[in-house]
Amino acid sequence: MKKIGQFIYPWGNGHYSRMMRLNAVLPNYFTEKPEMFYFSKGEIYEKLLQKFPDKKDNIHEILMPTPIDGKNGPSVPLSLLNILFPVAKEKALVKQIKHYLKKEARIYDKEKFDVVINDGDMGSNVLAKNRGIPSLFVTNQYMPKLWKSRSYFYPALYFVAKQIEKASMILVADSPPPYTICEYNLNFPESIKNKVTYVGHFSGKASVSSEPLTNLENMVKGTDFGYWMRTGNKSTNDGTGQKYEEVFHDSEMKNERRIISHAKNDKSIDQVIGKDGKKYSLLDAYEKKIDWIQIDIGFLTENEKQTVINNCKFCVINGSHTVMGEIMGTNSKPIIGIPVYDEHTNQIQWAEEKKLGLLAKDKKQVIKAVKKIKHDYNKYEERLKEFSENFDNNGAEKTSKIIAEILEKKN
Repeated sequence: MKKIGQFIYPWGNGHYSRMMRLNAVLPNYFTEKPEMFYFSKGEIYEKLLQKFPDKKDNIHEILMPTPIDGKNGPSVPLSLLNILFPVAKEKALVKQIKHYLKKEARIYDKEKFDVVINDGDMGSNVLAKNRGIPSLFVTNQYMPKLWKSRSYFYPALYFVAKQIEKASMILVADSPPPYTICEYNLNFPESIKNKVTYVGHFSGKASVSSEPLTNLENMVKGTDFGYWMRTGNKSTNDGTGQKYEEVFHDSEMKNERRIISHAKNDKSIDQVIGKDGKKYSLLDAYEKKIDWIQIDIGFLTENEKQTVINNCKFCVINGSHTVMGEIMGTNSKPIIGIPVYDEHTNQIQWAEEKKLGLLAKDKKQVIKAVKKIKHDYNKYEERLKEFSENFDNNGAEKTSKIIAEILEKKN
């Protein structure tokens, strides 16, 4: 039986989402199902244990180094300090790297993988190269453009790039040019372009369910509203939520209907705020036909999420690559992007230039963006139609085929 290792970087959910999509498709390309091994830490490690309760022996917690959390995403000063010193219960970065690579190396030597897929984990590229194991690095950035104020990060980006280059193949999880959302985050030198393949997004196709509609789905049908998504790890999620609340409290937004998904599996978050200012449960709001202004949902089911996206006018996001592909490509909806990282800014700026959405960095810009999208909605629909027709969402399938071909050559 072939052995495949999946090394999933634990910062955010995009890496995990891609690999779970790949994991669902991969067995279709083999006559004998390969044995899968999974590696991550923290919340992603816990998700893996929940998703594969019968494969706990194949799921390993590897303490991959990640940035130090701040109030609104990673803290730049603390993350820089952590390179040499312990911060927030994290050992100095140099010690973290040494520890995690040693553990990964022990597992490499024990399992003797036939191929590895590294979604964001650069250290695994080095280990695979040293052992002659084919490695695929899945990414949506390589030497991304930085804000001028962050130019001091370039030495670190150069170091990261050199580790990415050690992969056998670099798979860009995006459509090929000129429809590449992460175009400004990719600056490949000529020397490695022969390693690069644009495999497409790992989003799959929008599904249509025959299940009965929930109270939430019934309430949003035929209603004009915006879908405001909170995603990412805790600091990013909370920081995004704080920005949203500042917008909602502005007088110009008092009649703007919105649904906020909190990406937290917590039913206590679920509530409906009526135009009368009162709060209701979803059941009461639906049964009483409440004229609502805001719906907060901890966690949407896949069916509810698809219904919300199908019916909304626009989506407000932080600029996550995975989410942008899902919203603009799979569902042809315009986005308003409020960035957290430089990576987000680059992707949202690209979308704005293509007239698929708008970049907004503060409250006034968000409110202006809402008005502009609603005013020019037909123009956005036209550009999104063209983009969706050229959107490649077969990343999982194409990657599975590449893996199958690699293993076939090894036989």
